[in-house]
Amino acid sequence: MKKTLLIITVSFIARTCFAQVSGNINYQSQTHYPDNNIELGFPSSPNFTVTVKGLANLTADSYVAIFSVSQVGKTTEEVNSLMDSRLNKALTILKSKQGVDTFVDMVSFVPVYEYEMEKKLFSKKTYNEIPKGFELKKNIHIKYKNPNLLNEIITVLSSAEIYDLVRVDYFSDKVEATKAELVNKSRSMLLEKIKNYKLLLGGKIDSSERRLVDGFRMVYPVEMYRSYQAYSNAELNLKKPSNINQVEKSTTLYYQPIVNKEFDFVVNSTILEPVIQVMYEIKMEIILDKEQQAKPVASKEYYILTPNGDVKRINQFN
Repeated sequence: MKKTLLIITVSFIARTCFAQVSGNINYQSQTHYPDNNIELGFPSSPNFTVTVKGLANLTADSYVAIFSVSQVGKTTEEVNSLMDSRLNKALTILKSKQGVDTFVDMVSFVPVYEYEMEKKLFSKKTYNEIPKGFELKKNIHIKYKNPNLLNEIITVLSSAEIYDLVRVDYFSDKVEATKAELVNKSRSMLLEKIKNYKLLLGGKIDSSERRLVDGFRMVYPVEMYRSYQAYSNAELNLKKPSNINQVEKSTTLYYQPIVNKEFDFVVNSTILEPVIQVMYEIKMEIILDKEQQAKPVASKEYYILTPNGDVKRINQFN
């Protein structure tokens, strides 16, 4: 009896610990995880394919943050003056920081309209569109190398009432060298796999025809952010129809890199910060020669030699 209670207690603790470690993302009902079991099947053709996949995680050498700013005014002179007064002071401070470069991109400069109601007796209300002023939009591109500078950049721009961070792009100077490393490692692993297949098949692939294809794919952090909502609703057992006012739930954004479980090898496998991910795959198809069809065995005939010296064939019966 004591052993049974102990097993139940340990099982409950194990489930509790797993729930704590898994994270709030599992509150998301539509989060599904694929089956991790290995399921192999024989190919339909005698040919077979040898594949090697490699993944490299690159930390960025530099970043470009893009902020959007808009300004409205009654005249073109007013809207330009207000925009310049907001930008000039902030840009002066940013340019004084080491390793920071800026560029201002003109986005749009358009008139703005509003509706004015025309009052008439004994008729419906009429709304006429009239010019209200002008709207000017610009984007500020800010290049920096130290990722910790982004907080300072946000503080400086906030003082100029600029809050809209559009995106942050990541750049690395090691992309080409990383691609070469992936190619070299993948080719070595491919040759090793072919060597093992040769041992298993008894050297039958030496003279086989082969086809080869390879390619790269890159993903950047801006493409890999996901969202979820984690909350627990209270259950109401209402006997009468009632109005229920629900509050707006907070949405969480998180960085979800490509998981490395489907790759033969990974360069820089531990990820602490958002990274540039470079993938490489090389695939070789080995076309085996068709085995020679078994030739039919010739039927055997039996003969006897008679005392008179004659040769007679003996009939065979099933």
